[in-house]
Amino acid sequence: MKLSHASHLRGEINVPGDKSISHRSIMFGSIAEGDTEIRGFLKSADCISTMNAFRAMGIEIEEDTETETVIVHGKGLHGLSAPSDIIDCGNSGTTTRILSGILAGQDFEVSLTGDASIQRRPMKRVIEPLSRMGAKISSVKGNGCAPLKIEPSELHGISIKTPVASAQVKSAILLAGLYADSATRVTEPSLSRNHTELMLSAFGADIKAGTFENPTAEITPGKALHGQKINVPGDISSAAYFIGAGLIAENSEILVKNVGINPTRDGLIKVFKAMNADLTLLNEREEAGEKTADILVKTSSLKACEIGGNLIPTLIDEIPLIAVVATQAEGTTVIKDAAELKVKESNRIDLTVNNLKAMGADIEATDDGMIIRGKTPLHHAAINTAKDHRIAMSFAIASLINEDVQPTDIQDAGCVSISYPDFFRDLASLKN
Repeated sequence: MKLSHASHLRGEINVPGDKSISHRSIMFGSIAEGDTEIRGFLKSADCISTMNAFRAMGIEIEEDTETETVIVHGKGLHGLSAPSDIIDCGNSGTTTRILSGILAGQDFEVSLTGDASIQRRPMKRVIEPLSRMGAKISSVKGNGCAPLKIEPSELHGISIKTPVASAQVKSAILLAGLYADSATRVTEPSLSRNHTELMLSAFGADIKAGTFENPTAEITPGKALHGQKINVPGDISSAAYFIGAGLIAENSEILVKNVGINPTRDGLIKVFKAMNADLTLLNEREEAGEKTADILVKTSSLKACEIGGNLIPTLIDEIPLIAVVATQAEGTTVIKDAAELKVKESNRIDLTVNNLKAMGADIEATDDGMIIRGKTPLHHAAINTAKDHRIAMSFAIASLINEDVQPTDIQDAGCVSISYPDFFRDLASLKN
């Protein structure tokens, strides 16, 4: 995919539904009693992997294209059935890790695998806590990665402190807690995204969510889940690219509509405001515990800032995009405490730094982040995405300020289908 400089970006965008919420709506709807009706479901490759996993375990899931509604016919906590084959989670770490928590409580044996990327990503972070609960879960190759084998077992409630703030790990443990013999408590070093806690509460679970001050979530088994109506807000991780584009592309004004601004996800907004962004939240509202708003952004004179600590879990997926934006901020931007980026779909620290260097940025990697010295002009380059959707979309935004006649070459650009299949179409619409 070859992309050129944009003289302006103007218009309105409705980004696809939140990926995290879409995954969970299928999972929780499947183990609830009765039907769950989902509007705004993200039909990306990752979320379809979750949908297919539950279909393989006997769950009927309807898709109404006219009303853009997905209906999950739930069978309750113990209604899943053994799949006929190994479950393929594709490229989805969310599917692999969170599903492990649900499967730990089932009465059948099952195996999970995924693509080459998933088979390199660390799964010990769910294997170890689930094993402490009594789960029989193992890495088939003995390397701490997928494929995973999960056998029937009796689960016990535990209190655990996780070494990293990870919504996937926390969710796996809490979901296993639905099948345990007593309460389960998960304490994180800082609060990760809390969609699981909010949604499980709406489905009727006995759950207490953590807070920024006390990041401990607790779930008590014994209550059935009941199907719900879910309206999925736009994904702030997808909106981030258009927000960033509006800030750094010349003569730009973009309205991104219906974006989820859950406080455990809105670190991007906090950072951009600290960078002197012309960014306004409009039409703020709340539905089923999830805050949403329309976000208006305009071309801005940006200043550098420091990003780290408890803010990192609230913007971990947006850091490559933030780094791109930081190249256009006056001063030195420091991103730290983000070593988790090394074990995403790719090593996002190295890819972000190397690709931005290729475009002419003054940037260096650190053990847990990067240092960006701005403001620097960017020029064309061949961008190695390593088939990572976040890298591809971030450098599509960088291409908008490429000062050369020659376009930026985004390699393996089709990987954006993992989270945002129509990304390039929507980006092009703003150039008209």
